Amino acid sequence: MDDLLGRLGKQVSANAERVVEVCADELPDYAVAAGDPREYADMLDFAVFIRRRTIELVAGDEPLTQDDLAVVSATGERRGATGMSGTALRRLLALHAGATLNEIQEASGPNDLPVTMRMLGWLGPQGAAAQQAYTVGFLKGQQRFLPVIAQVRQFAEMVLTDQVAALANGRDLGVQVPETYQVIVARTADVATGTADEVVHTAWHRYGAPATWRGRDEFVALVPAEQHANATKLIGDVAGIIGQPLSVGAATGPATSLSEAFALARRISRVTRAESAPGHLYTAADVFIELGAAELPEIDRWLHRLAQRLAGGPDLVDTLDAYYRHDLNRLRAAAALRIHPRSLDYRLQRVRDITGIAPPSTHGIRVLSAVVSRVLAGRGPSSPPRR
Repeated sequence: MDDLLGRLGKQVSANAERVVEVCADELPDYAVAAGDPREYADMLDFAVFIRRRTIELVAGDEPLTQDDLAVVSATGERRGATGMSGTALRRLLALHAGATLNEIQEASGPNDLPVTMRMLGWLGPQGAAAQQAYTVGFLKGQQRFLPVIAQVRQFAEMVLTDQVAALANGRDLGVQVPETYQVIVARTADVATGTADEVVHTAWHRYGAPATWRGRDEFVALVPAEQHANATKLIGDVAGIIGQPLSVGAATGPATSLSEAFALARRISRVTRAESAPGHLYTAADVFIELGAAELPEIDRWLHRLAQRLAGGPDLVDTLDAYYRHDLNRLRAAAALRIHPRSLDYRLQRVRDITGIAPPSTHGIRVLSAVVSRVLAGRGPSSPPRR
């Protein structure tokens, strides 16, 4: 056996005790479980087991076996059954991975580079496999005490952060996991806890859509990408339950990698108008100009200054909104505003006078529609521009 592996073998017991102590110090949930002598012994036995198997398999250049992964999964299941939270799980796995790397570094000598690199190469894929097995077991253990809706919320939160182990548990919950999800983000004012729970319950029981909340003002739901009609109905129901306007953004991505789609949907929701009865799920194709402007502080400040000029009225932002929503049709826009077409003409001329931009021109459509979107998304003249 290589010297490095031999040194690590001699330190297995000491390293196992140290990692259990570190986890207990860092994680209150883990510390509570470790207070039970039987649980503590189980934690220690697992820490010893995984270190010994790692040394043996690296020495033989072999992967973890199905029996090894079954042990890992069973250990995760026991931890999940103790009531440990999903947040604690992520931290626990990170602490174990960090401890393993520290142990290798401490044991490595000047002539150990080849075996060190071999060991690190083994830990990449095998460590990922072990973490997935542990997580699958952990989620199974949670099923013994965690209510279904809480499990559904946890599933959504984990999938949104690309924790693919949650997908297997989702199928146990009855989630029909598609290849592609549409991530829907709806922003609103603070929502009471009871109302938020009702929204998640409705999304799950009425539409089979896993959903959760980020804080008290951001609802997130996962709907199969092909079920666009259901997604729109879902958001309509959410608005009805909450009873206040929503700013909605949506983006699609593979179920196994949703964090990028989630980030995009959140950005879209920040530039869309708040609506009491949303009838459309805004995507990047709808608001690409607004998204680009929001990412550039200089452009955002320029739009802010234009919005300040329009704030002088009368009702210039609403006028432009109606004018553009009705495809520059004066009569329909005036009817929507309940004013005479000549009054509409006056307001449009007023916009041109104070901004120097003609609303019906190509330039006007591109610039002023972005200003309108900015204001209606809650980033009006009273909101500070980005620095």
